Amino acid sequence: MNFQQLEYIVAIDTFRHFVIASQKCNITQPTLSMMVQKLEDELGVKIFDRNKKPVEPTIEGIEIINRAKRILAEAERLKTYVREIKGEISGDLRIGIIPTLAPYLLPLFLKNFIEKHPFINVFIKEIVTDEIIHKLKTGELDIGILATPIHEKLLTEHHLFNEEFFVYTSQKEEVNGKKYLLPTDLDISKLWLLEEGHCLRNQIFNLCELKINQAVMSNLHYEAGSIETLINMVDKQSSLTIIPHLAALNLNDDQKLKLKEFANPKPIRQISLVVTNSFPRLNLLNELKNEITKTIPFESPISMNAISIFEN
Repeated sequence: MNFQQLEYIVAIDTFRHFVIASQKCNITQPTLSMMVQKLEDELGVKIFDRNKKPVEPTIEGIEIINRAKRILAEAERLKTYVREIKGEISGDLRIGIIPTLAPYLLPLFLKNFIEKHPFINVFIKEIVTDEIIHKLKTGELDIGILATPIHEKLLTEHHLFNEEFFVYTSQKEEVNGKKYLLPTDLDISKLWLLEEGHCLRNQIFNLCELKINQAVMSNLHYEAGSIETLINMVDKQSSLTIIPHLAALNLNDDQKLKLKEFANPKPIRQISLVVTNSFPRLNLLNELKNEITKTIPFESPISMNAISIFEN
């Protein structure tokens, strides 16, 4: 068994086609097939069901491929650790970031970070929390930027900032004429939510103590895919939603008039960098953390005046 064979089975799993996988690995298809067959013979199990089109891993193959991903990721971490101790900040950096944060946070720090570190190739995926956690564990991502805590023993969280939530309400929708709101002041029947899979949806459920089947709008059952969609729906309907601070900063002057604050303790979410416990690139991690925190355009709410509403 060698690293090349592990790379080949990961490539086949990725592309589900021997020819395409061989092209991506820069070898011939017969050579790829032979190397995979040797690995299967050595292990004594079939990794792929070649009778299926596209090719699929067997039940045993799924676990073998997942372990291969972790081994390859650890080998890459060893290389990056050596570069770290030499004082080099270079190589590939694969970041996963949640969709309710990406369009507002990335423009604040990404350009400066890349300019300061020209030898880093940054790859960014905008994906939901569960996928980030999975890809961190398999080594497909190096760093996640997401709401925490996530309560994962294999992962370490590095706190960046706390982000306050606001109510965004249509001009027709009066919320008891109050300047500061309690969650109990909200009309749940008029509350727009993101679709399942978004951690922000869970945070709002926690804040309002909702059950999934309670958050519906009369006979209209609609779940949005982005905060921008929620905002647009509120602008067109007599309704409301809940948005984080960075999203609120992107509103125009007229829209900002529709924002209402929560009363203390204000609901917040904690935003962190998340890596595996064995993540070796601590200099790079600190560089990224410093670049992000210095660009946040508001003061992070302190704990005595805020309460985290995130539960994984």
